Amino acid sequence: MDEEITEISIEDEYTQVSEPDDVNQPPIDDGKHLVKKKRRERLVRKGRIRQERFRAFMRFFFSIFFIFALVYTLKCGGWYLDKNSFNRVGSNSVEIINNNIVPSHKILALLKNSDVPNVPIYMARTDAIKKEIMKLTPVENVYIRRYAFPARIQIIIRERIPAITISPDVKVPPVAFFTTDGKLIGREFLPLKPVYKTILVLSYGNKGDDYRKWNLDKIKQIEKIALYVETYSKEPVEYIDFRNPNDIYVKIKTVNIRLGRLDENVYKRIERIPSILPQVKLVDSKVKYLDLSWEKVNYLKLQ
Repeated sequence: MDEEITEISIEDEYTQVSEPDDVNQPPIDDGKHLVKKKRRERLVRKGRIRQERFRAFMRFFFSIFFIFALVYTLKCGGWYLDKNSFNRVGSNSVEIINNNIVPSHKILALLKNSDVPNVPIYMARTDAIKKEIMKLTPVENVYIRRYAFPARIQIIIRERIPAITISPDVKVPPVAFFTTDGKLIGREFLPLKPVYKTILVLSYGNKGDDYRKWNLDKIKQIEKIALYVETYSKEPVEYIDFRNPNDIYVKIKTVNIRLGRLDENVYKRIERIPSILPQVKLVDSKVKYLDLSWEKVNYLKLQ
C-alpha cells in the first residue's frame, strides 16, 4: 500500500510540472499582416520623397524663371523715355499740367538744354529738369512724377499769382504784371487768361515813379488802396492811374476819383466816398472826377 501511494503522488507531481507555462498568453501576430504593413510604410515614404523632390524642382524652376523675368522687365523699353521727349509739344512721354501763364512750348524749349535720361525711369534724376524750369520767373515751384509702361514724366507747375497788370494807357494792352510776392514779369508771358482778376495800373515806367523799381511794399499798398475804394464805393476798381505819382486817380464805374498823394491820410480820404458818391449820381452834368485830394474839402470837377 505504501508503495502505490508513493507512485501516485509522483505521477501527480509529474503531471503538474509538465503542464505548459504560456497557456494563457495571446497568439502570435500573423506574418502576412506584418509584411503588408511594412510594404505600405515603404510606399508612403517613397511618395513623400517624390513629393519633396518635385517641390524642390518647382522651387528651382520658378526661381530661375523669376530671375529671367526680372532681368527682362528691368531692361525692356517700357522703362526708358523716348529720345525725342523734349523735342515736341504733346508728346506722350512728357505731360505738363497746371501751367496757365507759361506756355508748354517755352517749358520744352528750356528742357532741350537737359539730356533725356538714358537710364530706366525709376533711376532717372529729375533735378536738372526742375532746375531748368525754375528759371522761368512765373514758376514758383515744380513737381515731377515718374511713370512706367510706357515710361513718361508728369511735370506739375505751380505758378505765381498775378496781382497787378501795368499798361501806359487804358486802351493799350498790358506790358507787364506783378505777382502777389512782388515779382515783375514781362510781356513775353502776356496776355493773362481771364481766370486771373488783376488790378490795372497805368504807368509809363520811364517818367516819375518807374514801376520797374517797385517792391513788394508798393504792390501791397496799391492792393490796399483798391480794396479800400471797392469797400467804400461798393463798385469794382477799373484802373488806378499812377502816371503822375504825386497825383493818383482811381477809376470806378460811377466816377473817376482823385486821391492826390499817397500819404498817411489817403485811407481817411477814401472813407469819405460813401457820403459823396450818392450826390455824384444826382448831378446832371458830366463829372470829370471826384476830388478827394484835399484833407477837409471835397468837390466835383465838371467837364
